[in-house]
Amino acid sequence: MSLDPFRIRDHVAGFDAIVGDLLARSAATRQRVRFLAGVSYGEAPTETLDIFFPPEPRADALPVHIFIHGGYWRMFSKEDYSCVADTVTAAGAIAVIVDYALMPSVRMDTIVDQVRRAKVWVTGHIAEHGGDPGRLTISGHSAGAHLATFLFNEGGGSSGVKAALLLGGLYDLAPLQSSFLQAEIGLTDAEVASFTPLGHRHDPSTAAAVLVGADETPPFHAQADAFAALLREQGLSVTRRAIAGRNHMDSVRDLGLPDSEAGTALASLIEAA
Repeated sequence: MSLDPFRIRDHVAGFDAIVGDLLARSAATRQRVRFLAGVSYGEAPTETLDIFFPPEPRADALPVHIFIHGGYWRMFSKEDYSCVADTVTAAGAIAVIVDYALMPSVRMDTIVDQVRRAKVWVTGHIAEHGGDPGRLTISGHSAGAHLATFLFNEGGGSSGVKAALLLGGLYDLAPLQSSFLQAEIGLTDAEVASFTPLGHRHDPSTAAAVLVGADETPPFHAQADAFAALLREQGLSVTRRAIAGRNHMDSVRDLGLPDSEAGTALASLIEAA
């Protein structure tokens, strides 16, 4: 019997150790980096975000970066990924790490609406915290990369997103209906049709870096290839990269390490905005 290519634990040696390291480093980040915790962008308890600041104060407004965590839309939280702020703040930007409600207690439309409203809050309020909403970049991992695409595919003019880094993302939801995940979140045909990024148009003024760990399972590579090709067809400037020696989990851990390949890519994207 073949392994489910979407069941990450079955394909990542030391899965629990990697997650444990991610959580420990995120806890250390919250002790070391100045931040505002649990800022509300909506009325629901899950509609909060954390704002992390660079160590050196500056007179001019800072670039802003939004990160959206993964977990197949049904696990993890913003606190688990605080370490991403290490790379963002080292690059001289404000890091905004977003929380959202989890499936199956809510459906996909609610989550997409939440992350879009988080972006609206950031563009409307981040200047109060020293940020420049005109220098906005975003990133996401796995399901978070999927959700991040909805910040620059809304139509009706510019999204305001200068650049997006999408790591190990899910851009075609249909195969997940045949995976282990279906028993947990029950993706409907309507959700697949409405929330598959491959079926949307995207802001051509947003530069996109589509990354995947070289050791990921084949569907993640195929989806990255397809999405990068779609974005190019739609006029976006696109970089497609496989990160050597990295899988689905250690690649996102690396986002919080400024000297790693993923961390360097993130810093470069922020600094170019």
